[in-house]
Amino acid sequence: MTGPSFTYGNGYPQMKATVATSATPAAAPAGDDLIRETSTRDFMKDVIDASVDTPVLVDFWAEWCGPCKQLTPILEKVVRAGKGRVKLVKMNIDNHPEVAGQLGIRSIPAVIAFKGGQPVDGFMGAVPESQIQTFIDKIAGPGGPSEIDVLVAEGDAAAEAGDLAEASKLYAAALRLEPAHFGATVGLAGVYVTAGEFAQAEQFLTTLPATAAGDPRVAAVRARIALANLSSAVDDVLALEARLDKDPADHQARFDLALALAGKDHRQAAVDHLIEIIRRDRAWQEDGARKQLLQFFEAWGPKDPATLSGRRRLSSVLFA
Repeated sequence: MTGPSFTYGNGYPQMKATVATSATPAAAPAGDDLIRETSTRDFMKDVIDASVDTPVLVDFWAEWCGPCKQLTPILEKVVRAGKGRVKLVKMNIDNHPEVAGQLGIRSIPAVIAFKGGQPVDGFMGAVPESQIQTFIDKIAGPGGPSEIDVLVAEGDAAAEAGDLAEASKLYAAALRLEPAHFGATVGLAGVYVTAGEFAQAEQFLTTLPATAAGDPRVAAVRARIALANLSSAVDDVLALEARLDKDPADHQARFDLALALAGKDHRQAAVDHLIEIIRRDRAWQEDGARKQLLQFFEAWGPKDPATLSGRRRLSSVLFA
């Protein structure tokens, strides 16, 4: 690569530990999902974790640096023009010197590209726009969706439509082209969960890097596995409904019924029962109904109709 040398081996894990434990205040986003400021504390989330899915360019700069002020607007322009091929994270080294020091950066402006949770390339100085574009093309590949991106997108669509066989075929094709592809791996794990093959789903999740553990898609798959395991352990729906008919205040029966209904994909009914427990007795089982409801939302995803309506109803009950 051109520019600063990276510290691999012992240096990189040490950087991760520092990032995770620093108490530096969080920086505010720069106004969109492609460009943001970061801090030492948020470097793990904004750069390491984010780069598992999309390459991230880190612009190390300072207020006193004239060339930095020339480079940053050009970087922002090219990144926005890329429409999501890469993200840009800016770090003021005067306010947050730890990461730059551990990467061995001794001159700014310096731009380091992270991909898959690791620093992979970089450059120094206020280079022209054409050179930045060439650098991004090298990191992210040629413009436009790649063959793998198309396969994964089609797999996602097939999975959402319930065509598990087609989704599995498309994800597998993507993994043949790139065996460690994050989206295809998570997608295939989700297919196995839907099919009830939890051991296979877990096996795929274990192939992901440790930095992917906090990704919402991974968390959703794990929540679905946990929910399925809970649902399979409860009593028959009819027996639980009979218990509630005799005693509507039987919160345990209502809670178990919600799990059973969720396991059968009767999502709205499951939400109804947990909301009813919260309405009757918020403190029951140490706020257990609300906690389980949040697990439902995580498993179903933020855009699911049951999640959207459930969040609104939960807020109305809690803050009425």
